[in-house]
Amino acid sequence: MPSLHLTGFDEHRYFTAHELARSRGYTRGEDVLWILGTIATLAALVVLVRVLPRSVRNMGLGRIGSAIVAGMVLLVTLWFVGLPFSFADLWWQHHWGLGPFDILAWLSGQWSTLFPEVISAMLTIVVLVGLAGRFRRWWFVAWPATVAIALFFAFVSGWLAAGASHPLRDAVLRADVTRIERVEHVSGTPVRVEDVSSWTDQVNAFTVGFGPSTHVVLWDTLLDGEEDVVIAHELGHVRSRHILKALGWSTLLILPTLWLVAFATRRRGGVGDPANLPYVILVLSVLALLLTPLENVVARRYESEADWRALNATRDPAAGRKLFESFQQSSLEDPSPPLYDYLFLENHPTLMQRIAMTERWPASDRRSRGGRGSP
Repeated sequence: MPSLHLTGFDEHRYFTAHELARSRGYTRGEDVLWILGTIATLAALVVLVRVLPRSVRNMGLGRIGSAIVAGMVLLVTLWFVGLPFSFADLWWQHHWGLGPFDILAWLSGQWSTLFPEVISAMLTIVVLVGLAGRFRRWWFVAWPATVAIALFFAFVSGWLAAGASHPLRDAVLRADVTRIERVEHVSGTPVRVEDVSSWTDQVNAFTVGFGPSTHVVLWDTLLDGEEDVVIAHELGHVRSRHILKALGWSTLLILPTLWLVAFATRRRGGVGDPANLPYVILVLSVLALLLTPLENVVARRYESEADWRALNATRDPAAGRKLFESFQQSSLEDPSPPLYDYLFLENHPTLMQRIAMTERWPASDRRSRGGRGSP
């Protein structure tokens, strides 16, 4: 896979000045909403750190009972704090022509992911508080337990995604999927469609689950002649086992993260005291923010590898380039976002990096075939 440097590539060769101005106007608004939402979340946690501990200590429900109630209060509060920014983002997308402003349709589309996230978070809270109340070096004991929870919900997410989607109905597209699966050596991977056009016009696809729960899900907004490259990209994730590799990275990070939480909370009584949960979540939120650039580096590497596998599977760099160029129209992606956006918000290569990859692929393919060219 070639590097993603852009030497010799000019975005004006692929996009007009008007298209670039639209992308940057939209991206600036998205960035402002993200910054404001992040500040609001941290501010809400600071307030909860000050007001919630006394109520938790007066509950008289025991360590686990108090942890469950405090955890629910935290999750519900943070969800409501983030809700206005989600609505504002939905309106911003509508303002720029990326979908209808239908709050009810958007809310109905969130439950399939929100419910397992809440269950996972509550289970993790109970495990951490319970173990911290029993073991001095609880962070070491909690490490495998937390990893097990992450593995379980990553596995189950594949079946949940299947339940929120339907099979491909187009016979030609099903045949394309079978052909690409053979090329990618991942035959039998279910590819399904999720209906999201009631609340967005943007395109998307994703891979969830691992092993027998693996599923590829396409948004119905994507079914407009650009599916093969996207399907090959997602099946590239499956072939490369990127979900398991991402879980491996998480496993490495969880232990030092838990140790830092233990260190940060020990003067307050530790994680074993449910009254400290707001402070625990605040510390975790700050650590997650600081780790975001590193996580995005890994994610961009995996996305680049999936792009390269898609090019090798389809052998159609022109279709890949056309797809990436279309993202500027369908999602108003900025082809060359500013550095802060790239570090904190971009978990995919930029459009220009992806276009450059399609331009470099033919020469790389010829070299890999010993100069014989494509068949």
